Amino acid sequence: MSAPPLPLPEKLTALLRALCAQPSTVGQPDELSATAGLLAAELRGVGMEVRLAPTAGPPVLIARRAGRSERTLLLYHRYDCAPPGPWRAWSHEPFQLAERDDDLYGRGVAEGKGPLAAHIQAIHGLLAGAGELPCGVAIVAEGEGLSGSPHLAAALAANAALLRADLCLGSAGGRDAAGAPFCYAGSKGMFQVRLSAAGPRYPLPPGLASSLHNPLWRLVWALGQIKGDDEDIRIPGFYEGVEGPSREENARLRSVSLDEAGRLQAWGAREFLFGMGGAALVRAEVALPTCNLSALSCEPAGELALVPARATAVLDFQLVPRQEPATVIALLRAHLADRGFGDVVVEPLPGGYPPARTAPDNPALAALCAAGAPIFGAPLQLLPAGPFALPLQLLADASGAPVASVGVGRSSSAALGPDEHIAAADLAQHAQLLGELICRLG
Repeated sequence: MSAPPLPLPEKLTALLRALCAQPSTVGQPDELSATAGLLAAELRGVGMEVRLAPTAGPPVLIARRAGRSERTLLLYHRYDCAPPGPWRAWSHEPFQLAERDDDLYGRGVAEGKGPLAAHIQAIHGLLAGAGELPCGVAIVAEGEGLSGSPHLAAALAANAALLRADLCLGSAGGRDAAGAPFCYAGSKGMFQVRLSAAGPRYPLPPGLASSLHNPLWRLVWALGQIKGDDEDIRIPGFYEGVEGPSREENARLRSVSLDEAGRLQAWGAREFLFGMGGAALVRAEVALPTCNLSALSCEPAGELALVPARATAVLDFQLVPRQEPATVIALLRAHLADRGFGDVVVEPLPGGYPPARTAPDNPALAALCAAGAPIFGAPLQLLPAGPFALPLQLLADASGAPVASVGVGRSSSAALGPDEHIAAADLAQHAQLLGELICRLG
């Protein structure tokens, strides 16, 4: 049995139009619950058994339908989206799907709702052609993918019977210089921490900076102990146990060609760190853990001259194999105390998960890469990981399955910015890739 022909963009965009019309902004419970209900109805329409697992946040949607084969493919998705930001920055309304020059515009079309709609369309296509699926398909879709998946593990544990699978597939990643998506044999882990420094009980006149600690300066100095302008993370033990790519992986990375100029142009950047390019750039994105400063603020906020009462910063870490969130947090606390910043409070934020990695010779990965050949003219290139984090290890623990990810969007998709967009053909190919994979697993 072969996969159905490339789905017509009109069929795919009809579903995406309905999903985009329902806002699902991260952290907005009513929007997220309504989106989960919309997705549940859609999946029941293709004969899937659906559960909306309640959590302290938005529900985790878990769906499953058996196939002709006993093998099962587990798909991970998120339905939460970034805030739209100022609407005046958009060329189209963010919550109305717009089509222009063969591109689709709207919040969620490139990450979140777009890939999920493509996968639902693939299931529709297979059922329309044969009345059954060649192998079983399970779907996990959460509403907290952008905030560290804090309630996902508990929901998976409570529904483990629905999650047994032979491969778990995410929808994140990039493309090579020719436009074909990469296949990743895993993903980085992640967690966030809030650092805070306290000052006077309430804001004071700026002249008192000569006799009192300013908490914002205190926090800036502490941050300088964590990462320097050489980009090295200065936490002792942070890199301990981290292994670089193997000889086989290095050979594979040297063969990868990224659209470096296109990425820089899309992002409005002059160059990559240290002028990197070629294999060095690919290795950095695949193999290096990160410590990113996401936010820095003080209370009260504003530009009035004063000594603030409190200052906070948010750090997010992306981890590689052999790094665990709890270990890194303990190392960070010990490092700040050792450097004289024991007064700076380190508070883990909800969520976080370890990295995930599948052996590159896993047969399920071979089937996934081979499924790309009819669509992109050659098997997908396999990379160990990429510059993104997904909770794939949580799904691997629950399902017992190897994990992988294949991306949909492009560097210019602006998934977190205004005018998020994606080519309709890219979504159609994502649907076709899933159809090919289901047929091969079946």
